[in-house]
Amino acid sequence: MWLSVRCCLVAHARVLQGHVFIRGRRRKGLIGDETKERLRIGMVFQSAAMFDSLTVVENVGFTLYEHSKLPDARIRELVTESLTRVGLSGVEDRYPSQLSGGMKKRAALARAIIVDPTSEDKGVEEVVMYDEPTAGLDPIASTVVEDLMRDLHKKSTGTASSGGISSYIVVTHQHSTIRRATDRLVFLHQGVVVWQGSASEFDTSEEPIVRQFARGELNGPITY
Repeated sequence: MWLSVRCCLVAHARVLQGHVFIRGRRRKGLIGDETKERLRIGMVFQSAAMFDSLTVVENVGFTLYEHSKLPDARIRELVTESLTRVGLSGVEDRYPSQLSGGMKKRAALARAIIVDPTSEDKGVEEVVMYDEPTAGLDPIASTVVEDLMRDLHKKSTGTASSGGISSYIVVTHQHSTIRRATDRLVFLHQGVVVWQGSASEFDTSEEPIVRQFARGELNGPITY
């Protein structure tokens, strides 16, 4: 399993070693729900995880419908804006079954980055986590999603109001995603980090597990 890291992931677990920094400040102890130093985190699930019985506008705007006091017309406007950012337009009233695999992925991303402009935490998520964002997609659809991930990140200037995603984390086994959408790689094998390095070092690493994975060989430390 590959974990492409652009930020420090904070989990509710005992820290074994190292330090955790949030917005440049070292964190002591774990983070509770009452802590003000929380990151805005969006999640894009592997299967898109859209509600089949809801339209695209209802899926993308789900959080706003459930937790904001915005009128339906305003939520629809925000959904349209979010869909436009991921290259989708005119699909608001379709159902997930009427979308292609790549369109579902982009709709899921639109849902992950939509925000309530009336909330205290204005701006898009500071961190977006992608779980196999290109799994099941053909090479062209994968390129569209990978370029979109990069584009949304490049729009960031380090401030929430800039409209860009400051950091993202990708769990993937796709070689194209590793090369096109990541900067730093962490390779996990049997729950242990066995290698880490830049995306450019992926093809030159002499780590046996990395070489077996990169070449797709049956013989090696990874067994089935």
